[in-house]
Amino acid sequence: MQGQDFPGVKWSIGLRLPNATEVDINRALDGGKIVRTWPMRGTLHIVAAADVRWILSLTSPKNIAGSLRRREALELDDKTLGRCREVFAKTLHGGKQQSREDMYSALENAGISTAGQRGYHILWNAALHGLICFAATTGKEQTFALLDEWIAPAREKTRDEALAELALRYFSSRGPVTLQDYIWWSGLSAGDARAGFESIKSDLVQETVNKQIYWMPPDIILPENQASAFALPGFDEYLLGYKDRSAVLDREHAEKVCPGSNGMFASTIVINGRVAGTWRRSIKKNSINIIPQPFTALRKAERRAFNEAAERYAAFMSLPAVLS
Repeated sequence: MQGQDFPGVKWSIGLRLPNATEVDINRALDGGKIVRTWPMRGTLHIVAAADVRWILSLTSPKNIAGSLRRREALELDDKTLGRCREVFAKTLHGGKQQSREDMYSALENAGISTAGQRGYHILWNAALHGLICFAATTGKEQTFALLDEWIAPAREKTRDEALAELALRYFSSRGPVTLQDYIWWSGLSAGDARAGFESIKSDLVQETVNKQIYWMPPDIILPENQASAFALPGFDEYLLGYKDRSAVLDREHAEKVCPGSNGMFASTIVINGRVAGTWRRSIKKNSINIIPQPFTALRKAERRAFNEAAERYAAFMSLPAVLS
């Protein structure tokens, strides 16, 4: 699940687990059962720890190759990045965990500038090489650790196995989807994405809507015809898992969800499968204030359904809700 917004991605996970709380998600992160790093499209995600190595091995080469111009702009050549990885390996060896600022300090002490965006890119590059990952949380910030020390070993996959597995995970969890959705989401080359898809296509069923083919698992569960509502975080896969989001978000409202297409997504109200507005939260010491901003006035049943969704989020945060 896409994870730039750390509090938000924890709620994304909690939404899909009955009765989960933020404490449960933190425990899974701090215990190395799930891990946050930069796999698909070189963007922060949380993945199962057992999957992190084979996913990075599959997706990182294209992400690293695609960053050449950025590396040149930051004056980070392969030799310098290799030195950075050596510094990180020495700094973290022996099970140590360090904050981002500590990681930057280690580089600076080795004579490597972290000015501007250099520090972030160096961390990103080291993670894509499978050297480091986010580890336990200190305060509100995750530390870094050596991936091979933080995450238990897991069975390796061949490239063909990995291509098939990533495709199967995507189509079975996010269907109905198009092949173009998967090519975009995975960040793989079109050829690699299609190869993975072809190897698992027989496990899927298809439907054609407006001359567009959608793929899904045969045992997909259709929603019941009743008012349902969700209070989704900003980068939830319900929107971010697709290249074309028009099936759930009217184009006229897209600007309200992602103003100026700036890459920052607001938290959304989803009513009966469609994005019906945005919402904000304000966390107090002993409560959490939830403020809905629907695109149009919600009907009584819809407002009641959203209030229940807001209450669920508050329970996840272990705080009483104050509904505006």
